[in-house]
Amino acid sequence: MLTGELVRPRLRQRGSTLTVEFVDTQSTHWQRTAAELIHLFAGQLNQPHSIWDTVLEQYEGERIDYVVIRGLAKVLEDAATFRPIDTAFPPVQMREHLLTYGPVFPTADLFNPQSRTDILSRLASELKMSVSDLEQAMFADRSSEYLLREVGLPWTAEGLLARYNMELARGVLYWASEMQVELHDNYKDFWRYLKLFKLMFEAAPVLKGGYQVHMDGPISPFVKSTTRYGRQFAAFLPALFLGKEWQMTAKVRRAPNEDALVYTLDQTSPLHSHFKQSGLFDSKLEEDFAQQFEEKFGEKRGQWLLRREDEVILMGDTVFIPDFSIIHKKDGRRALIEIIGFWHPDYLRRKVDKVRRAGLANLILLVYAGLNLTPDKLADVPSQVLYFPHKPVLKEVMAAVEACAL
Repeated sequence: MLTGELVRPRLRQRGSTLTVEFVDTQSTHWQRTAAELIHLFAGQLNQPHSIWDTVLEQYEGERIDYVVIRGLAKVLEDAATFRPIDTAFPPVQMREHLLTYGPVFPTADLFNPQSRTDILSRLASELKMSVSDLEQAMFADRSSEYLLREVGLPWTAEGLLARYNMELARGVLYWASEMQVELHDNYKDFWRYLKLFKLMFEAAPVLKGGYQVHMDGPISPFVKSTTRYGRQFAAFLPALFLGKEWQMTAKVRRAPNEDALVYTLDQTSPLHSHFKQSGLFDSKLEEDFAQQFEEKFGEKRGQWLLRREDEVILMGDTVFIPDFSIIHKKDGRRALIEIIGFWHPDYLRRKVDKVRRAGLANLILLVYAGLNLTPDKLADVPSQVLYFPHKPVLKEVMAAVEACAL
């Protein structure tokens, strides 16, 4: 991710509003710059980071847009893999051994009878290695000496520029005290990444549909590990762009003595997520169930509509998102469906715990009969439970829907 010094110069303030000056991904100038950096970086394969730093400095020359150049380079570096070389002895141990010889100089004189080369040759002989290998190994634990082993993604100029813009947008959140997000779809991915980055949140349904989510930012008084949490908070941002309808508002204070500014983004912002989006279905069981329902009750053939993961059950520090909801076309009654199929025991335990905590009378559990989940283990669950040997029987499911829909 970009450092603060690479983000601040791209911020613009108008009144109480804070915006980011993104680069134009279609600009000939920026596409040429990005393409040249990609080519230069690829040419540093198996070279130390320090060599890349020198190449980058030479490329910058006297250009005044060096902030963008360094930002693009940082994106390339973050996606790449740098590794230290393997050494016969720990670098720290070799440096400590050298220090026992006291100060050394390039050339020997009356007071320093041994030159730097003499000392290195002596130590290399003791360690049974060449002088060149010794010099390379002495500081192999320093990041500047790590070798570029993999350049990372198959970058294009436009792709690099788009990712740089996303990193700028992320970087603003380093200085956020709070964030409000209103979302209307893609609930599963939103909460999956919220959990992944371990962010603190409070959520509530919105009357017009969707959910309002409040998150404490890294400079909130309720946050202790500011730096670590700030990186996680900023890293979460691309998850929003997996949705089709959402709005984000954050309060940002760039300096302790400044007033808070308002930073907003929504689905129309010119950014694209690089996060992986979940598939429409988590299992073949879910896909087959949806297909069977569509074949028998889809379009105008029935009185019920099937929707995929369109309701979130808020449960304090976690959520429960049933696989399906079934809505009556005329009276709006709803039933929720959760398919419990072939799952790991630990996952199954957590799933049943959520179902129990949710306490939903209009929830139908479709349970694979081969699981170790007997009726007595679900005795305190208010939901309806249907077992199936191979796949859910739609006729039985619809009878349960009619009975429990609210």
